[in-house]
Amino acid sequence: MAALALPGLLPGSANAESTPGGSMIGLRNLHYREHQPGLERIDVNSPSLVFMTPLAGEWVFSGTLVTDNLSGASPRYHTAISGASVMQDRRNASDLRLKRILNNGSVSFGLANSNENDYHSTALSIQGAVDSEDRNTTWQWGLGGARDTINPVNLAVRNEHKRSFDGLLGVVRVLTPADIAQLNLGYSAGHGYYSDPYKTFDNRPREHSQTTLTAKWNHHFSDSDGSSRLSYRYARDSYQVRSHTISEEYVQPVGNGWTLAPALRYYTQSAARFYADPNYNPVLGPPFLAGVSLRAHPILSLDQRLSAFGALTVEFKVSKQLGAEWSADLKLSRYQQRSSWRLFGNGSPGLAPLTANWVEAGIYRQW
Repeated sequence: MAALALPGLLPGSANAESTPGGSMIGLRNLHYREHQPGLERIDVNSPSLVFMTPLAGEWVFSGTLVTDNLSGASPRYHTAISGASVMQDRRNASDLRLKRILNNGSVSFGLANSNENDYHSTALSIQGAVDSEDRNTTWQWGLGGARDTINPVNLAVRNEHKRSFDGLLGVVRVLTPADIAQLNLGYSAGHGYYSDPYKTFDNRPREHSQTTLTAKWNHHFSDSDGSSRLSYRYARDSYQVRSHTISEEYVQPVGNGWTLAPALRYYTQSAARFYADPNYNPVLGPPFLAGVSLRAHPILSLDQRLSAFGALTVEFKVSKQLGAEWSADLKLSRYQQRSSWRLFGNGSPGLAPLTANWVEAGIYRQW
């Protein structure tokens, strides 16, 4: 669904489309590092190029080109009790979009491509928006499809494929001169190879579907000229994972071209129906227990991403307008994941705490 993600909306204005007056190009870099007690995990350095330019008056061409350089340790079974394998990889990806501005909305076409040592993905999407006559309501829709090819270096499988289809319906409504709301309903369905070939005990269903409901409310404070961006997202899938995400970002201009934006996000999910916690599951025992095989348990995973947990992300972003043409921003983020932070039930008891920190910096030129 990444190719269908809707952009953030600024409060105090309708969502009517207009052709940008100029072009933009920017350089960004992301540095990400995560760790668990006694184990340094993944380290990622990800430079990217972003651009946008109008074409022929009513068309807009935009895109992102990115290279991810990954290194570190990837857990084989379950990070709470097992060692980890050394890993190193590079991913090159592009996301291109061509948009046509219409009198009462827009339509855009997207092409995304991602290549790494053992995984290749290609996705196509189309997205449209239609404005009401008074320009206070915008109806949005999107369709997308992706095809992935998996060839792990350990030769666990060869030329496996995964195909998926995504759909999105949404509405944006200007409620007052200071309030704007958005509601999205998304659906994704796919079939093919969803297992992790680098984990011994990982055999997932070959069908997967997910439904999401997202609500956003932006409010502008005229006294301070600041804006609050509140959002909630509920998701459920065919693995029986149920998740809730609530986030709040406050954007505050402070003068001389400076803008500050602190943000807080909380996430909680239940475990997949076939997830097995090796420290707790009475059938499997520890992941190295002799005699346990996928024949006895054909649908099974010890992947901690399918466990029950809660997570908290704290972010702080500072932006600076550098004259008429240049701007820059810097964002610091910290993510912490704990099984005990799960709401609406117990977390997976064998899950090790996970902490991640990342820094994003960018500089842009408009003309």
